[in-house]
Amino acid sequence: MISKKLLAFTASALLFTGLFAQEIRVGLLNGPSCVPAAYMMENTKSIKNVKVTYTKYADPQALLPKLLKNEADIGFLPPNVAAKVYNSTNGAVIMCAVTGNGNLSLITKDSSVQSLEDLKGKTVYVAGHGATPDYILKYLLKEKGISINTPDGVTLDFSIPSANLAAMLLSGKIEYAVVPEPFTTIAQQKDSSVIAIDLQKTEYEVLNKENYPLTVMVVRKDFAEENKAPLNAFLKEYEKACKWTVKNPAKAGELCQKNELGLPATVVEKAIPKSNYVYEPAKKNKEKIEKLLKLFLQDDPSSIGGKLPDEKFYY
Repeated sequence: MISKKLLAFTASALLFTGLFAQEIRVGLLNGPSCVPAAYMMENTKSIKNVKVTYTKYADPQALLPKLLKNEADIGFLPPNVAAKVYNSTNGAVIMCAVTGNGNLSLITKDSSVQSLEDLKGKTVYVAGHGATPDYILKYLLKEKGISINTPDGVTLDFSIPSANLAAMLLSGKIEYAVVPEPFTTIAQQKDSSVIAIDLQKTEYEVLNKENYPLTVMVVRKDFAEENKAPLNAFLKEYEKACKWTVKNPAKAGELCQKNELGLPATVVEKAIPKSNYVYEPAKKNKEKIEKLLKLFLQDDPSSIGGKLPDEKFYY
């Protein structure tokens, strides 16, 4: 007959075990944001005896509900979206790390354009209204004293989906576009006459002496609190994957194509050197992250949930 003490011990052990993850559910974004995750998909199927599963989503809008409904534990979002979710859900999602820095370029076939000043009087098509490219470009134009949406300034147009901008430029339907990688690489692969002006190196970094975050990794707060050891182990593995990806663009491209992350191997290989994949812990990069979030806050407070996130946002 089983003793009461043994029953009590077994029950408490089960309760204790239930607090910890039996699985780490990672939500990935198809496309450039999660290229380093291809290495993880191939090599990291478990961590500390915890199974790791990977599910692909078309965009942040598809992934976000899964995080909020406890159907995913880790995900990747634009910084302002992560901040907005944190502020509007009592901190349900927190930031682990910056996983991609800015990689925007102005692309054109007009050889007379060598800088943002040369765009006066022209219309520039931008990837994503209310997204990071929008706010970064507006910030850079304002810093240079260039007016926006005036006859003698630069007119911004957000009417074309990001994925179509390169094709529209190549066909001659538009002349100027601001796009992130890999769209710059795709355009230049298809037409060698396409000029690309790196807006980080020639503009933002000149003003700020550093790049800005474009993609961040987030985790559900409850998961982070209850599963610190496996989460920290996962973060170390992702950092390793990021470094491997930067050093091995050709192999990383092959893994992306094999794991169907939405990009052909040749595009990934050429884009990696310009994509600025990094692993920068959130807490150590709070100042840099806030610098970007302040641009959103100044232009549209609702874009980050009305205020800068507090310290608990940074894992």
